[in-house]
Amino acid sequence: MALIVQKYGGTSVGSVERIQAVAQKIKAFADGGDQLVVSVSAMSGETNRMTALAQEIQTVPSLREMDMLLTTGEQVTISLLSMALQQLGCDAISYLGSQVRIVTDSEHGKARIKSIDDHRIHASLDAGKVVVVAGFQGIDEQGHITTLGRGGSDTTAVALAAALKADECQIYTDVDGVYTTDPRIEPNARKMKSVSYEEMLEMASLGSKVLQIRSVEFASKYKVPLRVLSSLIDNPVGTLITSEENIVEQAVISGIAHNKDEAKLSLIGVPDKPGIAFKILKAISSANIEVDMIVQSVSAREGLTNFAFTVHRNDFDKALSILEVVCKDLDAIGVQSDDKVVKVSLVGIGMRSHAGIASQMFEVLHHEGINIQMISTSEIKISVVIDEKYLELAVRSLHSAFELDKE
Repeated sequence: MALIVQKYGGTSVGSVERIQAVAQKIKAFADGGDQLVVSVSAMSGETNRMTALAQEIQTVPSLREMDMLLTTGEQVTISLLSMALQQLGCDAISYLGSQVRIVTDSEHGKARIKSIDDHRIHASLDAGKVVVVAGFQGIDEQGHITTLGRGGSDTTAVALAAALKADECQIYTDVDGVYTTDPRIEPNARKMKSVSYEEMLEMASLGSKVLQIRSVEFASKYKVPLRVLSSLIDNPVGTLITSEENIVEQAVISGIAHNKDEAKLSLIGVPDKPGIAFKILKAISSANIEVDMIVQSVSAREGLTNFAFTVHRNDFDKALSILEVVCKDLDAIGVQSDDKVVKVSLVGIGMRSHAGIASQMFEVLHHEGINIQMISTSEIKISVVIDEKYLELAVRSLHSAFELDKE
């Protein structure tokens, strides 16, 4: 008998029929003797609907009241799912985040979990019930309802698995696992049997939309075995996300991630002296703009340097305006900008023990006539910034060169 935590997203519970299908899946596990704790999101589209209602009432809705409003979405799904299970003869009980004491800090809209009281859940499990818990929500120490922000239901499930010392946390979504790259770009992309926490963190941060970073961080910290599966197919195997030491055969490269939301800004001909990078980036960070890749290079003119960095494309116009002011303040030659770039990254823990991965990557891109504008590396990642028109060509070429379509 295993203790399993499962999470079902909004598309998985988007209608009565889908809720009933999820109930059938859960019952199959319960009939097999497993103990089940299930975390669910609001029905797909419900959060957007409630947000639109709030904005009709209040131009800038109160964060506290938004948390009160949005958490009603999960209350609907947990009660309907519990009813569906009971209809199948499977004893089930639903709980709000506040009822099982998922205690968070007081940051409305993006709260972080501080502790979980597992006594009520264990008592219900011991009584033979399937426990259905509202995802995405908690309660602060003053008793105020809070929400966990984007990907909050995944985080709830992983946190419950950690608190309950579950054997596995299963994230059911509309994809059937983690692929070597986006199958929409490369049809030969292969579903991976397993991937390490570290690799999944890199892939999530580099643009892979399968899991939110916070949930993977939580799983890594508490060593929770995490599995991504599809709720839309029968008997899925999915991809196991686990510790590096649990992966039998470690590929040199596990996958290729990409991010289309990049924009590049360059300050040309800046005086090459201490403190310049600080002055440039302080102005950008003060506007609450996150900087990704940074490259500083020698200018053709003696005593000058060029400073380039990338930001999210949504922040491009704001960052450009700030950089133009900085350019005048620092008496630089000028500003160059490009919001038609993308980031492509190789990820793999096997890089640690294999030399020549970067040179092979650069050779492949050179062969395809793709110019590399920026480079960033870590122990298990190599990222390059290229023109967005070459995205699909770069991904497909690298996927083939590193034979990611093969086991």
